[in-house]
Amino acid sequence: MIHLFQNRTREGKMDRKIRILGIAPYEAMKTAMQKLAAQRDDLELDVYSGDLEYGAEIVRHNLNNGYDVIISRGGTAELIGRITYIPVIEISLSVYDILRSIKLAENYADRYAIVGFPSITGSAHLLCDLLQYRIDIVTIHGSEEVVGTLQRLKQNGYRMVICDMITHTTAKNLGLNAILITSGSESIESAFDQAVKVSTGYLRLQEENRFLEEVVKFHTGDTVILDASDDVCFSSWNREKADELYALLRGERPQIPTTGSHKFFRNIDNTLFSVDSRIIDSMGQEYAVFYITASKIPINTGRYGIRFHSLRDAQERFFNSFYSITGAMGDLQNSIDQIGQSTFPVMITGESGTGKEQIARAIYAGSIYNHNPLVSIDCGLINDRGWEYLTNHYNSPFTDDQNTIYFKNIEELPTQRSRLLLSLIIDTGLYRRNRLIFSCTGEDGHPLPEACQEFIKRLSCLTVCLPPLRERTQEIPTLSSLYLNTLNLTLGKQLTGFSPDAMDLLREYDWPQNYTQFKRVINELAAITNSPYIQKCDTEMVLTKEKAIFRRSIGGYHRAPDSNINLNRPLDEITRDIINRVVAASGGNQTTAARQLGISRTTLWRYLNRS
Repeated sequence: MIHLFQNRTREGKMDRKIRILGIAPYEAMKTAMQKLAAQRDDLELDVYSGDLEYGAEIVRHNLNNGYDVIISRGGTAELIGRITYIPVIEISLSVYDILRSIKLAENYADRYAIVGFPSITGSAHLLCDLLQYRIDIVTIHGSEEVVGTLQRLKQNGYRMVICDMITHTTAKNLGLNAILITSGSESIESAFDQAVKVSTGYLRLQEENRFLEEVVKFHTGDTVILDASDDVCFSSWNREKADELYALLRGERPQIPTTGSHKFFRNIDNTLFSVDSRIIDSMGQEYAVFYITASKIPINTGRYGIRFHSLRDAQERFFNSFYSITGAMGDLQNSIDQIGQSTFPVMITGESGTGKEQIARAIYAGSIYNHNPLVSIDCGLINDRGWEYLTNHYNSPFTDDQNTIYFKNIEELPTQRSRLLLSLIIDTGLYRRNRLIFSCTGEDGHPLPEACQEFIKRLSCLTVCLPPLRERTQEIPTLSSLYLNTLNLTLGKQLTGFSPDAMDLLREYDWPQNYTQFKRVINELAAITNSPYIQKCDTEMVLTKEKAIFRRSIGGYHRAPDSNINLNRPLDEITRDIINRVVAASGGNQTTAARQLGISRTTLWRYLNRS
């Protein structure tokens, strides 16, 4: 790794004065500091009088005023060091400072002791050992110890103490004499020299930090950093709705793994943003870092078949689905769990309405890539702009790694695009860099469309075949009971179930649209029933309507043909009439209708929306 500014010389003059905040424990020191600072041209000093907590409070109010270093003395310096990351330089008490105070006390007739914080008593012990002075020395570690210590000394016959400022004031209040250990000019001058030296290195780091902030600020994306308390400690986001964005990021933080990253997409003011997040540890604290990039997709929403889902989105959609509520997965659950742990491509097949999309969500939720987005691509809705974005845009999900990409209705892609997509997946290694899931709608008793077979063969897909509901009629009582329980909560009813003959009708019906149709029928029966049990007459009425729309045939499910078409009209009107009839015969399922007509779903959509 190349370190920033590594080629700069460490020598060199500062281009500005060092800004120093001075906290003097007594007024005389404040005056001495001001006098010595005025004689120097390399520093700028602001100094206040304040001891211990009061001195620390002064610092708190000045933390954001641009000081490079703080200078104080003794316990006050130690206390200040606990509340700020700004370097704190302590005005040390030299042996000469302590010796001067001892000399002043030599003419005192009564007993006396030296009392102070370790910075004072450590030097006092050294001095007394060297000079063979027999003086009692008492060390304190906090202001709360001062009163008790002095009271004990007074009770033991001491009449004077040599001490620092806080002890000096308290001793006077207790009736003890006190000699204040003052710092000489040489100690203050030494602290100034040390402050300049430390600040030179500290400013170099600050300059590097400012440079990094500038680099991030002018990056094509934005960066937001949350500290351990979820407060924003850095943000280059300068758009509107910043608070809304920060709240969103806080909500995503629990999804970020301790190692690795968590990717997701969010739509903000009709712009889709890609967010890559990770946890970075610094000085024992964990920071959540979010890298935000505007995708600038050439489409407005998921209208054209491309949608982005987080793990939370996918789980909510699955757990609230009919498929999950009724436990329709059945024996497939174990297979789905095992498939989710692999990284092989998966092809999900089944008739319309068998729950292929819900199975895809379940596979994604249980996969190793579930910290990254699920990209859902509906091949029946992709138009030219969406296709261009997927295959040529620099921010296409095809250029990313470790996502789950779900290709829904793969059989609906035109032949040319289907071949191009398969080639792109293989040539770019898309199926190795991401988890790919495909779904294909087939008809019972018929082979899968050729395109689906080609994807299975070329990509060695794992396959999940979903059985139609008519093959699981023994489970219909269980499915209906579980779903009725949910409908009772939604509709505010107390439905108990179906009468036996009504249940027989449900089991005997073919269910051509499978679970989608079953859910719709149960919804209608629950809505029109006023008794605890759903009766045969209502069930028969609803199923008769269904049979009028769908009937089983060798070619699939469709409405009974109606050849009464007026041909004495323009071709465009005849075409629209035929399309509308086929859509109606398909129960409104545009995918099935488009397949029967041999046209793409996009073309079908254009005809249906043409005025």
